[in-house]
Amino acid sequence: MKKNDEKFYIEQDRSQDFRNTGNDLIPFNDDDEPIEYRTGNKKLSPVLRRVPLFVIVLSALGLIVILFAFFMEARANRAAGEPAITGPRSDSEIQAELDELNWVEQVFLPVNPFSRPGTKLDSVNGIVIHNIGNPSTTAMQNRNFFANLALTQERHASSNFIVCLDGTIIQCVPVDEMAYASNDRNADTLSIEVCHPDDTGEFTEESYNATIKLTAWLSLRYGLGSDDILRHHDIRATTDCPRFFVENEGAWEQFRADVQREIDRLSG
Repeated sequence: MKKNDEKFYIEQDRSQDFRNTGNDLIPFNDDDEPIEYRTGNKKLSPVLRRVPLFVIVLSALGLIVILFAFFMEARANRAAGEPAITGPRSDSEIQAELDELNWVEQVFLPVNPFSRPGTKLDSVNGIVIHNIGNPSTTAMQNRNFFANLALTQERHASSNFIVCLDGTIIQCVPVDEMAYASNDRNADTLSIEVCHPDDTGEFTEESYNATIKLTAWLSLRYGLGSDDILRHHDIRATTDCPRFFVENEGAWEQFRADVQREIDRLSG
């Protein structure tokens, strides 16, 4: 054996005296002194000496994989238009964010007295969910119907957003402007019309998930909670809009719970 500084390299063999110190078995020499293992000039504890190298390597690789996953998730969120939220935003800030989102298509209605009056909102105190009322129609078809009211002048109707059967979201009216959808609450709410395949008014899985995502995104930026998510029926009791949620109270409560869960996820 060869000396190195003040310590010897000790080859572990069966003749060494190992004692239980409480946490590990430590070898002692003939002078009743604990033996320190060394590699070169560096001490190596008996515990680490017995850990296989491949275990250390696998642990390091596992840590790298976890850190990489966090990085990719953060990158995906930025690409999806989900920046960190620091609190309620102004209408102009929120509209600027919407302009950059890749999952909201903006096809604004022309300014006109019947579907987009251009009236500015003083505040947003709620989000109102509607069903479109025309089964099997698309978001773009209904958007075009709203736009055509400028010519037909047959009624006042519109919505800030329309969610299609396949989950596509179209924005028709900016979030700082009033839409004609929610009667007495037009002046302080945003409206989301949702397409549905049949007369039950039940949303498709795609339109349901997209509505959850949009509602939570807006709620977080306006400082709203699930209690601020309303049905059209909650504003005007004589309407059964959105029909499926009016006829199935449990489904409505589940929808609001799903919105709150998404709010919590985005804010976390």
